[in-house]
Amino acid sequence: MKVFGICASPRNGSTQYVLKQALENLDCETVMFSCQGKDLKPCMHCDYCLENKECIIKDDMGEVYENFKTSDGIILATPIHSGSVSAQLSIIMDRTRALEAVDYNLLRGKIGMSIAVGGDRTGGQDLAHMTIINYFMIHGIIPVSGGPFGSNLGASFWSQDSLDEIKKDTYGMQSLERTLTEFEKFLNKYI
Repeated sequence: MKVFGICASPRNGSTQYVLKQALENLDCETVMFSCQGKDLKPCMHCDYCLENKECIIKDDMGEVYENFKTSDGIILATPIHSGSVSAQLSIIMDRTRALEAVDYNLLRGKIGMSIAVGGDRTGGQDLAHMTIINYFMIHGIIPVSGGPFGSNLGASFWSQDSLDEIKKDTYGMQSLERTLTEFEKFLNKYI
């Protein structure tokens, strides 16, 4: 089994820390893609991929495409930017269109999990989770949450814009543990 985690932070501070914690606690092969320093261009919705079975844009999305193809589970971790997902994650989600132009069913049945890290306790984590969950559903990825008691949509963190502070966010870590438990159950049951 393989889980692919995407750290959608352009800076790799608290979001990367939390994603690493998640991946290190899984009992399977894991791969992490960091958006920091990557060349990720927005989708032009030009339909080149529909006719040619590849994206016209040649950038660092190739690594994402390859890992999406070979993974059983996907964890999307985003910092909160303007109350929702980062621009980097938005690009990745939009550009998945080219991958599915090759194989419409490529992502269907994979298990998906969301992590949202905000500088404020209620800085947009729920909206970010919903954006990710909508993405999962559109592409046939099975979204998993940590359940109705503190992890309704996924793992949510309050970083207070500090790596030191996120390490003290016991509530966030509990939401991660609950969500990871459910994620692993779904991986073991459906993959």
